[in-house]
Amino acid sequence: MSDTPAADIRTDAELVARLVAEQHPDLVAPLRLVSDGWDNQLYRLGDRLAVRVPRREVAAHLIEHEQQLLPGIAERVSVPVPVPVRVGVPSATFPWPWSIVDWFDGTDGASVDAGARAGLAEPLARFVGELAVPAPDAPHNPVRGVPLASRHEAVRLRLRSLAGRMEVAHLEQVWRKALDAPAWEGPPMLLHGDLHPGNLLLADDGGLAAVVDFGDVTSGDPATDLATAWLTFDGEAREAFRSALPQAPDAATWLRARGWAVAMSSALATASDDNPRMAALARHALQQFEE
Repeated sequence: MSDTPAADIRTDAELVARLVAEQHPDLVAPLRLVSDGWDNQLYRLGDRLAVRVPRREVAAHLIEHEQQLLPGIAERVSVPVPVPVRVGVPSATFPWPWSIVDWFDGTDGASVDAGARAGLAEPLARFVGELAVPAPDAPHNPVRGVPLASRHEAVRLRLRSLAGRMEVAHLEQVWRKALDAPAWEGPPMLLHGDLHPGNLLLADDGGLAAVVDFGDVTSGDPATDLATAWLTFDGEAREAFRSALPQAPDAATWLRARGWAVAMSSALATASDDNPRMAALARHALQQFEE
């Protein structure tokens, strides 16, 4: 097992404040760290904005992908998404791109249980349907949207690692069935790429307030985003999500989606020993496959 990937460059509120003052002085406001993820940190900027800063070099390119694609995505989907309000450019203070985005009020989907997330089923299904359009020119992502066979070795090793702390035979069976399912033969479809509960904000009424963190945005097999059915929901809510999808997935796509859920949740489970929030997401998803 291992912890969250280490930061290549450590940031703090003082550094981020300097970035804002240097490049967007009209937006200077109090800053505080509100999220420290695998790839990025999020600082709240005043009352209505936030600053998204990469913590690893690999994530710097992902910020650029967000900056390129989110304006177009926002025009098509009915749920708020974090379109950059301002773009930060590399400088002597910080070598990578960064963004200032709108702040969305809402409850982090990772901070509540699956029962509290059940109200997301229909609006999240609508979002997935709105997002999934052919996008052959979207950025390539080597771990999302790709044929499942390309992820086999990584998943096999993760499941072997998990075997010391839980039963994995049923997960291996789900994974094998997903690998055996017919591959996606349609056009590469636009994908969020990381549609787990931690990237969903709940409104006060339990609905979907916003979808955030598009760092893994790419195109490919739509089963990738359908993995949220297991990452986010349990039994009845999962079926409600499936039934609400604008285009019902065929049996092969649903099998691959189950495989993607195993791939993503096993990744979380083996790299979140120091992050109770993400470890809880992994436990929930992995439990969905128990007999």
